[in-house]
This record gives sequence, structure tokens and C-alpha cells, in this order.
Amino acid sequence: MGRIITRILAMEMKLDPLQSINLANTILGTGMLAMPGALAAVGLVLGSFMIVFSACASGLGLYFLTRSASRTFGRSASFFACSKLTYPSAAVWFDAAIAIKCFGVGISYLIIIGDLMPQVVRSLSSMAFAAAGGDGAGDMDPQWWFLIDRRFWITVFMGIIGPLSFLKKLDSLKATSALALTAVVYLVVIVIYYYINPEQELPTKEELRLVHFSSDFLTTLPVFVFAFTCHQNIFSVYNELTDNGQSMLNRIITSSIGSAAVIYHTIGILGYLTFGNIVGSNIIQMYNDSMLVTVGRIAIVILVLFSFPLQCHPCRACLDKVLIALEQFWVSTRFGKPQEYNTLSGHQDDHDDEQIHTPSRSSATITSAEVDNHGGPAQEISHLKFVIMTVAILLGSYAIAIAVSELQLILSLVGSTGSTAISFILPGSFYYKLHENERWTGRKILSVCLASYGVLVMIICLTANIRRIISG
Repeated sequence: MGRIITRILAMEMKLDPLQSINLANTILGTGMLAMPGALAAVGLVLGSFMIVFSACASGLGLYFLTRSASRTFGRSASFFACSKLTYPSAAVWFDAAIAIKCFGVGISYLIIIGDLMPQVVRSLSSMAFAAAGGDGAGDMDPQWWFLIDRRFWITVFMGIIGPLSFLKKLDSLKATSALALTAVVYLVVIVIYYYINPEQELPTKEELRLVHFSSDFLTTLPVFVFAFTCHQNIFSVYNELTDNGQSMLNRIITSSIGSAAVIYHTIGILGYLTFGNIVGSNIIQMYNDSMLVTVGRIAIVILVLFSFPLQCHPCRACLDKVLIALEQFWVSTRFGKPQEYNTLSGHQDDHDDEQIHTPSRSSATITSAEVDNHGGPAQEISHLKFVIMTVAILLGSYAIAIAVSELQLILSLVGSTGSTAISFILPGSFYYKLHENERWTGRKILSVCLASYGVLVMIICLTANIRRIISG
């Protein structure tokens, strides 16, 4: 499994090492914990097909985004820049989609902390009891009941996450992405080990589902979408690669998505074969306490602890753009049209060339020095606004994580909204709009199909999830 991660990095050897690790970390996130449960809901064969299909659809979305990025100015590609070339008035909705996605991922991190920390405490207390001469099966003193309450641990870790989320520069936290990949490999080792050496009798063939169609399919499909969502980072890859020709980008997309699909198959299939239809929405919760599993749980907790601020940062930046757009809309209704920005460059062809796209002054009115790291007009957030938005994100995440304990529900909601928008709808829409007046080609047809698929997934699956919540 370590070789798979090495191949991801080797294929991106011209990319900054930290950026390369961050790209892999973006794909291999919390979705892998819910993969066995997703396969249990739809069946082994259908689930495996959905992993492959979602991988291909996400890879196609990444390809369309890189093709759209080549139309923007120099090294300033972003969702914002592409939206200004295609649907300028809808740019605010694109930022809203990214904000929703990042906000939902942050909530999933808090849920994972609440799920795993009580198990870590139980495991460590049993080990301590055994070390003191007991049999390791003693119960905790009732006066320490709060140590196995998920709400207590979410609250405690918010005390650590909060200050980190107020950092304006998170470069130092990006190094924790190396820990993320270590946690991924360690989780794979745990899943393989307990499949080979099961703690209980494995389910029989008759108990396993190969194909299972039910209402759960519509609420589970977005989990597969969520698992491959890394599209918010592809523009950073495009902007920072020394060689950002299409061939290099295609290799990065193929190796990253392909490696993730292999890992998801490994965790999903072996996890499902180990526990059968009783597998939960968080695979590492299913194993009995042992030193091997406890270390894995601690690693994942540390991973999500430092990953939360990395989600809060872009969520806050996109939320700021949404608020600015709302302010401009209000001003425009009273004083006239708000200011527009144009990021169109002179690079207009769409050949799969090896051209490295470097800055050009051509017709652009926004320079690389005048844009922020999201591609929008550089604009310093006031301290008061920064604090208010950060507090709102933290309190909103905390409240939902306390109220919701099911990881798969959050992943499904995020997958059917923000992930679907930035993985399918926006890439397909961008590519089609940029080639609207050109002849119909296979890629143009695929872009329409991808965007249409995204719209269907969003409408149908989001409706199914809302009905699921209402029905309890």
C-alpha cells in the first residue's frame, strides 16, 4: 500500500512536495471510513461498480476543470476565475457550494472525534487496569462517565480546534498531511489484518449482498461522490506545477484517482466481508479494543484535529465572497451595477498540448499579484468580519456535530450538495460554456452529460436524504 502512495508522489515529482501530499490527502479523506457501510447498503458488486463509476466521473470533472483553467490568466486559475469567464452572475453560487462542502467536511471531522475518543478511553483504561494486576475487563468508575460521552470530547477538542481556526496562514499545518497518509496506510493494515485474523466468525456467502436496490441507494450514492471530491485543490495544482501541460495534469489525475479507487476497494470490500450487513458507518469503530486498533483510532483523531482548520480556511474565504456578493447586490439595487472582473487571457485553444501556461498580460485586467489564493480579487478581510465568520463556522459545526452522530448522514448530505456541485455540475458547465459556439465533440457531449448527472444526483439524492431526516 505504501507503494501506491509513492506512485502518487512520483507521478507528481515536479510538484512541490507539500502540495503533492496535500492533493493525495484531499482524496483519501474520511470517506474511506464509511466505504464498507456504503457497500453494505447497495451490495458488494453494485458498490464496487459505484466506486469505479464515481472515480471515472470525478476524474472527468478534474479533466474539464484543467481544460477550463487553461483559459484563465496565467497562474491565477480558480473556480472564481472560471466562473467570470462563463457565468459571471453565478460566481456567488459556486463559492457557496465550496463553502458548504468545506463546512460539511469539518462537521464530519468532529463526529469522528466524538465516535473514536470514548473508545480510546475505554481501551486505555482496560489496558491500565490490566497493567495494575486486573484482568483488563473492569468497568470505569461511574464518576468518570463523561470520559465516554461523545459530546464531552467534541467540546474538549473544540478548545484546540478553535484557536487553530483563527490562524490566517496555515502553511505549518499542511505538514500534517504526511500524518494523514500514514493514517490511511495504517487503516488499510488494520482492515487487512482483521480480515485475515477475524475476531468473530466471518459472514457466510448467503448473508452477503451482491446487488441490493432499496431507498438506501439514493442516500448512499453521495457517499461515493464525496469520497473522490478533491476538485477544490486542482486549481492549486495547476497554478503551482512547474510543468502544467495537459499531459502532466492527466497523469496526476489518473494516478491520484486510480490509487484512491484501489484503497477504497480494499477498505470497502474487506471491511464488508469481515462484518457483513452489520457494519456501521465508521469501520474503525467496529473492531474490538486492542493496541493495534487504539493506535489507529488515535492517529485518525489527530489527523482530523489538524485537518479541521484546513477546511475552515477555504470555507471562511468563500463565505466572505458570498457576503461581498450579497452586499454588492444590495448596493446595485440602489446605486447601480457592481464592479465586474475579467480574467480572460489570450489562450483560447483547446488542444491537448504540452504548452506550459505562464502569465501573460494580454487582455487580463487582474494580475497574479491582485488576486487571492482562490483566484478572486485580492481583498483583506476586516478583523471584526474575520472573527465573526470564524466564530459562526465553529459554532455551527459544533452544534450540528453534537446533534448528529451518524457519519454517513453528514457525508451523504455533503456529497449530494457541495461535492456534487464542484465535482460534476461546475466542471461540465464550465467546459460547455467555454465551447458553446464550437462544433459538438465527444468531450463537449460528455461535459453536458456530466453536468446533467450532477444535477440529477443533487435533486434526487438530496430529496431522499431530507425525507430520511424527516422520517427519522
